[in-house]
Amino acid sequence: MPQEIGDCRLCLHLAVSMRSFRAESVSAFVKALLDRDAASAQDLLQGILPRYPIRITRDLDAAKVWVRSQARGSERFGLLASSRALRLKPYAIDVRTEVDPVHWFLRERDDIRSSFYLEDCATEFQVQGLELDWSVVTWDADLRTSESGWSYHDFRGKKWQSVNAEDRRLYLKNAYRVLLTRARQGMVIFVPPGNLEDPTRPPGFYDATFTYLQRMGIPSLQ
Repeated sequence: MPQEIGDCRLCLHLAVSMRSFRAESVSAFVKALLDRDAASAQDLLQGILPRYPIRITRDLDAAKVWVRSQARGSERFGLLASSRALRLKPYAIDVRTEVDPVHWFLRERDDIRSSFYLEDCATEFQVQGLELDWSVVTWDADLRTSESGWSYHDFRGKKWQSVNAEDRRLYLKNAYRVLLTRARQGMVIFVPPGNLEDPTRPPGFYDATFTYLQRMGIPSLQ
């Protein structure tokens, strides 16, 4: 790693990243998950879990505690979200806040700009082609599931609007594909519980997604 942080953009590139031996299996699992190929996702997950822990939770604080407890030595962890996840603000996650990837990926644990603090959230733009050891992936209501499949949404003004353009739908699903494949060692997925008093975050926007992840076999945090 270059000694000066200003010279460190080269060491963030995928070409010099140490790809995990688990990467191929994790990528296959995420593809099956997002393609709603339940049988394949369940089978792949059972082979992954002994070596690559994945958990789900409705409690963001519990997710942060878990990921901190998993990391050993200098292993890096961080908080991730879709760039369209605009209703995570009640959890102090604002995806519109610009993150400097050099500080986020390379600063040490005592620096509030680093990923270690689990305060600044990186989106698919900042982490494309880069890796963490462990991740907290936050799943907002921009991508929701139901019995009929995924539904795609964009928050405009004061409400969610459906995304109908096929290219924008594909982009949104690929954003989650990126987020779910950034960790070398393991990850926890936080699905908010929603809030009955907030029309932009009713539990119904999130519950089906959490249930779907459970059905795939992802264990919940205790």
